Amino acid sequence: MRLLVTGGAGFIGCNFIRWLRARHPEHAVVNLDALTYAGCRASLAELEGREGYEFVHGDILDLRLVNSLLERVDGLINFAAESHVDRSIDDPDVFLRTNILGLRVLLDGLRAQQARGRRLRLLQVSTDEVYGDLGEGGGRFTEETQLAPSSPYSASKAAGDLLLQAWRRTFGVEAVLTRCSNNYGPYQFPEKLIPLMIWKATRDEELPVYGRGLNVRDWLYVEDHAEALWTVFTRAADGAVYNVGGNNEWRNIEIVRLLLRKLGKPESLIRFVGDRPGHDLRYAIDATKLERELGWRPRVDFEDGLARTLDWYSDNKAWTGGLHRRMEDGTR
Repeated sequence: MRLLVTGGAGFIGCNFIRWLRARHPEHAVVNLDALTYAGCRASLAELEGREGYEFVHGDILDLRLVNSLLERVDGLINFAAESHVDRSIDDPDVFLRTNILGLRVLLDGLRAQQARGRRLRLLQVSTDEVYGDLGEGGGRFTEETQLAPSSPYSASKAAGDLLLQAWRRTFGVEAVLTRCSNNYGPYQFPEKLIPLMIWKATRDEELPVYGRGLNVRDWLYVEDHAEALWTVFTRAADGAVYNVGGNNEWRNIEIVRLLLRKLGKPESLIRFVGDRPGHDLRYAIDATKLERELGWRPRVDFEDGLARTLDWYSDNKAWTGGLHRRMEDGTR
């Protein structure tokens, strides 16, 4: 199989490509990425020039380019997305452009292939944030939970989920959908909680924590997510929707304190800051359907996954520092 991966220079995308090339080298990958601020081609540097991997610098809104790539692949996994909630509050337009209009271009590209007698499968990688806020009550998100996004980011992803549903029903596009909980692991852009706290703590800088840090997230090691995605892409029925979670809930402040203990740094580095507008209190994923129907379950426990993550950032300070400089000066 030859697979088009969009957004493969981002965090989850690059980890998926690395996982796939290591576990299933018989499958080739074409990686299309616009290399916006969070995309890092260097994350896949060791694959450059090797048989079975090709990088293409381009935008998923370029229909001509998308059509030319779809002509020579057998399927598509879409990671391409703007994903940082804070940035979506500051500038929603880029999120609407990439997460909605970009997906529409991919879907229309698949329609064009279908008209030529080539039916390609799309896996759309979405997020648990489309479900909104569980609040202080119990329960977890299932695939039947109503979409109730709270931020411009999650609204744009929810819109993409609905586009996918409409293009399947109206135009017969073949597609499956996953919604994942918070990922962590190597190669994550350092604006996100875990890599940001690691970077600042190792430099003895203050660690900004929203509100009182009581927001709860379910954490999933990124390689476990990669395996789940491949399982869904290769085995799920057309139109299937699966939640992917780690069954591993932590309050943000607990994560920050744990990282400080692991790094041997004092809690006095913590600085509570004003909360984000519309900040959801709790997310929790029920991945029972995926486990029951396709046999996937997370393999990496949090203690092991966090140790791997800390070791990776310790060994790759130049990678992290370069992206921090890019993040701080606003360059792309």
